[in-house]
Amino acid sequence: MKAEAAETVALQALGWLAGQDDLFGQFLGATGATAASVAEAAGRPEFLAAVLDFVLMDDAWVVAFCDAAGIGYGLPMQARAALPGGQMVHWT
Repeated sequence: MKAEAAETVALQALGWLAGQDDLFGQFLGATGATAASVAEAAGRPEFLAAVLDFVLMDDAWVVAFCDAAGIGYGLPMQARAALPGGQMVHWT
């Protein structure tokens, strides 16, 4: 997946997350962002990676997001891999 497509998936996830009041509050607490700073931060690939990292923490969140967005369940992980810090570490 190319970075531009990954950013689109992450923006979709952010939009979904913003509509989940309790979950969005957890996200803000985990990232240290404020509701006001999210719009500005949404243009940064590193922040979008954090959005996907958060959603990917719980399978139920992944399923809910993907169902709402009409995308495959593996797409958020593929998108995360294409954003900064998403490369798999090989220990051999």
